Amino acid sequence: MRRLLRRAAAASLALALTIPAFAIPASADDDRPKHESRIVVTGRARAETPPDFASVEIGIEARGATPAAALDGASTVVRALITLSSGFGVGETDIGTTAVTLTQATRELRQPDGSITEKPDGYRAANSVRVRLADMGKLGELMRKALDAGANRIEGVAFGLTDPNAAEAIVQVAAMKDAMAQAGRLAEAAGVKLGAPLLIQTTPQGGGMPMAMAAPPMRSKRSGVPVPLAAGTIETSAEVSASFAILP
Repeated sequence: MRRLLRRAAAASLALALTIPAFAIPASADDDRPKHESRIVVTGRARAETPPDFASVEIGIEARGATPAAALDGASTVVRALITLSSGFGVGETDIGTTAVTLTQATRELRQPDGSITEKPDGYRAANSVRVRLADMGKLGELMRKALDAGANRIEGVAFGLTDPNAAEAIVQVAAMKDAMAQAGRLAEAAGVKLGAPLLIQTTPQGGGMPMAMAAPPMRSKRSGVPVPLAAGTIETSAEVSASFAILP
């Protein structure tokens, strides 16, 4: 029995010596770059800029017994508006048609039984132009004289910037400086050394767009008083998200 145990132990030892050794591969995580520490901040900035142009939409609604008569009446007034605008220094590229319509006009008739029906009553034509004026101080005078020329509708006034991208670029730079200042303060508070920006992203804010001011329809009055207007300012804002490395 002892001989059998010795033989089995010897065989096991021999088998163990003949099995080749295999290397255990290193974990794949060992080859991955370590996560880089960073500081992520969002910088913001805003600015208010006076507008450098104003625009106004002026129109005429005319009526006539025939389509041609109604349209001719509106066209005559619009030609007068174009001539008037040129006298205020408005170039051909700063005035354009926005709408021309021609519809049949009707009037209501009450029947003996109390019902109401509509009856054709000539035609109604409308023509509107938008005028862009660099000299905003003359806008009120232009609007008043347009009424004297026969216009009976003023759809609205808008103030804007000729180059809104320039205003946006200024506040974007300010927003980036704000982000860098925030990152610097955080790094100092944490006792680490701030590195270069790793990622910079801007968020569209939609600033610098024309600011519209609604105006009710106006009818001509021969008082000749200019329309009072206040341009105000246009707000432009920017937001920048930035990631900064933390140096070892």
